[in-house]
Amino acid sequence: MPAHCQLTGAKPGFGNAVSHSHRRTSRRFDPNIQRKRYWLPSEGRHVRLTLSARAIKTVDAIGVEAAVARIRAQGGKV
Repeated sequence: MPAHCQLTGAKPGFGNAVSHSHRRTSRRFDPNIQRKRYWLPSEGRHVRLTLSARAIKTVDAIGVEAAVARIRAQGGKV
């Protein structure tokens, strides 16, 4: 599963892991990505979305219809 949110566009960030001796090695900061299934009443079917934890809260606030409309407006496939 790619570490990419369909709604917010959250992607991994990159930085350095710094040891006790201050040696730096590459690391990545992954967003908290979850796969969630929602019922889409307008189409009479379920949709499975790949969302970050913050985006799940956004869907709860604005509703699944508005969230799917935003994803499609960004050019995403649902």
